[in-house]
Amino acid sequence: MSLSGLIPADLSLFATTALAIVAFIAATARGFSGFGAALIFMPLASSFATPRLVAPLLLVIDFVSMAPMVAPAWREADRKATAVIVAGALVGVPLGTWFLTRLDPVTVRWIITGFVVALLALLLSGWRYRGKEYTALSVAVGAVSGFCSGLAQTGGPPIVGYWLGRPIASKIARANIVLFFGASDFFAMVSYATSGLITWDSLKLSLLIGPVYALGVAFGASLFGRASERVFRAICYALIAIAVIAGLPALDGVLGRG
Repeated sequence: MSLSGLIPADLSLFATTALAIVAFIAATARGFSGFGAALIFMPLASSFATPRLVAPLLLVIDFVSMAPMVAPAWREADRKATAVIVAGALVGVPLGTWFLTRLDPVTVRWIITGFVVALLALLLSGWRYRGKEYTALSVAVGAVSGFCSGLAQTGGPPIVGYWLGRPIASKIARANIVLFFGASDFFAMVSYATSGLITWDSLKLSLLIGPVYALGVAFGASLFGRASERVFRAICYALIAIAVIAGLPALDGVLGRG
């Protein structure tokens, strides 16, 4: 199959190139810092293609990229604590998916903008939950993260803010996070597939964008230890802010997207 055969009929070459560039930048941020890919990718990518295409696209390429990390996380994680939060995602993911399939694409983009602004503020604040662990709270955090993932693949910050503040070893906390997202992404794959969001167009496009994303992750990982983590995190925050502003639906006419 030629490269042109991987591009959906309603997606221009310019838009496809833009998606590839945005994917590389977002993946570089993830490869270095472990976060930020969806917060950079979704606002910009959904301004070049419908959220119903780019959300499944990001899910597929990210699911494949993180799959090898699940087995080690299973061995190191607190599986009981993780299961409680996963229970929340089991409700949140389908609900977010339902909104993605029902709402107008421009409305979804405004919601994505709101999500990303709120999550960026959470990251900038450095907030970590340091209170006691309650079952109801854990389920609620999982549900909020699952909803964000189902609607816009942006479920990371709530989980990170909740778990990295817990009085447990950072190795276990990170394993919990990886295991949670392995389960959450699986729920999203099932939810997206049954809702008709994962189509041949999104799968073919993932074959084109996926390798670019993988290169970005590898490039970002190669920078780790060579650059100041504090500086790079500041760059990631700036990129997220730029993505939010540049991806605003209100600017479609100004930027020639409308």
